[in-house]
Amino acid sequence: MLQNTEKNQPTNNLDRHSPNVAILLCTMQGEHFLREQLDSIANQTYPNWTVWVSDDGSTDGTQNIFKEYLGKFGKDKFQIEKGPAQGYIKNFLSLVCNKQIEASYYAYSDQDDIWLPDKLRRALAWIENVPSSVPALYCARTCNVDEENNVLGLSPLFARQPTFANALVQSIAGGNTMLFNQAACNLLRQAGPAVKVASHDWWTYLVVSGCGGQVYYDPEPTLRYRIHGSNQIGSNNTWEARIARARLLYEGRFSEWTNMNIASLRRLSDHLAPDAARLLNEFSQLRSQNLLARLIRIKRSGIYRQTTFGNLGLMAAVLLKKI
Repeated sequence: MLQNTEKNQPTNNLDRHSPNVAILLCTMQGEHFLREQLDSIANQTYPNWTVWVSDDGSTDGTQNIFKEYLGKFGKDKFQIEKGPAQGYIKNFLSLVCNKQIEASYYAYSDQDDIWLPDKLRRALAWIENVPSSVPALYCARTCNVDEENNVLGLSPLFARQPTFANALVQSIAGGNTMLFNQAACNLLRQAGPAVKVASHDWWTYLVVSGCGGQVYYDPEPTLRYRIHGSNQIGSNNTWEARIARARLLYEGRFSEWTNMNIASLRRLSDHLAPDAARLLNEFSQLRSQNLLARLIRIKRSGIYRQTTFGNLGLMAAVLLKKI
């Protein structure tokens, strides 16, 4: 059962024990902002973490920064892996599926953000209340900043429950905010690093919500998300970004992403919750039906996006057969 209620709000409940967090950091030409990110990790109020960094072949000063922070952190706190050099999604999947990495919890990290000091502690305060046998995923809002760390505003606040019915058509939070437990990690490893998915964070949301897990979306920002270059479309709520995303929908990109996600979820068919399996089949079937059938079945299915504007976009995708 997925939860986003007051009883699951973060609480101060970390004094009983101190589980280790594996921070999965992917880099590529990251020299410009990497030090700020690593310093913000070092300044976490929760101290029991290990950074596992996977570099995708940087030719700038990234490797020198690794040497610098290896000296600061030590080998017990800083491990360096060679990435697959197939893009950021494959890089993150290579880390999460690396069985040499053993921890109680796992947190994705981008190379250019700034974590707020209580980011890990806040996430752990919620996730430690979930039984270890239940897949669990914590995610949160972000404070968006520009290249110079000037505040641009907050990411959208999503009020509806995080569920598989939502995950099928929307990724609600960046991977840089996510923390998940070993049960969730086991599912991701079961699917493997070779899955073709739209993004590693959307994939994580789909897997945990579809396999009977608990998902909590924290309305409080936990990091400063640096917006620059190619990440601008997916990271803000401006009309320019909305128009750009609408163009991607019209060009069929959303449909391509859905194809990939559905095919990858089939790898975990034995682990899907019964309701999720039924919903996945219905969603898959309605995409190829005639217009009236698509409209009726999408409404009956309960599939939704988080905002009014998002649901209008979903209906446009249904009408244009771009879903």
